Amino acid sequence: MKKSALPDPFEKARLEKGLGQMNDQDDPVVMVLRHKDVRKCAHQWQKFQSGAEPGRIVVPSEVNIRKTRQIPFELDPPAHGQYRAVVEQWFRRPLDPAYQAELKLQIDALIEEVMGRGTVEVVSEFSLPLQSRALTLLLNIPFAESETWISWGTHVFRSEGEALDGDKAAILYDYIDEQIDQALEYPGEDLYSVLLRSEVDGKKLTREEVKGVMILTFAGGRDTVINAVTNSIAYFAEHPESLQRLKAEPEIMGKAVEELIRYFAPLTQMGRVATEDTQVCEHAVQADSRISLCWASANRDAAVFEKPNEVVLDRKLNPHLSFGFGHHKCLGATHTRQIMKILLHSLAEKVSSIDIVGTEENIEDLGPFDRKVGFHSIQVTFN
Repeated sequence: MKKSALPDPFEKARLEKGLGQMNDQDDPVVMVLRHKDVRKCAHQWQKFQSGAEPGRIVVPSEVNIRKTRQIPFELDPPAHGQYRAVVEQWFRRPLDPAYQAELKLQIDALIEEVMGRGTVEVVSEFSLPLQSRALTLLLNIPFAESETWISWGTHVFRSEGEALDGDKAAILYDYIDEQIDQALEYPGEDLYSVLLRSEVDGKKLTREEVKGVMILTFAGGRDTVINAVTNSIAYFAEHPESLQRLKAEPEIMGKAVEELIRYFAPLTQMGRVATEDTQVCEHAVQADSRISLCWASANRDAAVFEKPNEVVLDRKLNPHLSFGFGHHKCLGATHTRQIMKILLHSLAEKVSSIDIVGTEENIEDLGPFDRKVGFHSIQVTFN
């Protein structure tokens, strides 16, 4: 098996039952595995809520490391729509040609930098800097601030050997508090300042609400973007013909981005909390228990995708769920798509081949399922 391959650990359970079960810190989760069922449950927000105790819909649960509600992620309609409307236009800024041009300059410079180094550790020396530098554009703040975020490592809530790390999370929370203080004293055109000027129902956002938006922005798009970038580089290292094809057929670039995001599914799942006794796939679910919408499983459902376990760069129909589904669809999807599209263009333009020197896989322990989400470390040379 190629090092870039991500096997589907959910196939048997998806076919036989449509669901799986895992224990998460003594708060069990029923995992919804089929594409149609994941979409159905995502629509049923009255029955499966996001607005539960802060941190509880995340798997693994973050209730022990934060009390701040992530906004609009941990809200249900109609409040979700009201708060989403505050930030939605801001998160569409990556569609602006000037934004894309600046992002291309960043990515081109990083590729030139690593090509001159010899062996490169992709996660820490390429994907993390790429994600952090691109985030300065999304927040509209100075490029130099990315060095602070790079120093945090690949995940803001986790450290080596710990699924959740409250001390590390506190670094992010304290940082955001400091940035809010600065924006209050010296308002500008950055996201902090824009949020502090914003209103919902005629009332200014509170400090806690601004903090909730910012925690989501930092945490939600960090390891997911890093996984997408790292896995794609591993794939092109083992499939150089695909890189050459993108160079010869740039018109398929958009389809290739969607396919890589489908196949690698950088975020495995996201939870909901049942508001009533109900059923999922004929399985009884009690009120106040958790289900998860397993995006990674849904993306490999053979009832929806032909050759689901293969990367088909020009896949015609691709209703993948890597960015979620329904009213909670990922706000950062436009930013991520632009990162990936520009990255693929630049790799095809500047790199002839990539050699893998060594790897350490990143495996998620999901009870009965072990899912590879990418790499803790992968060393390559860019040629």
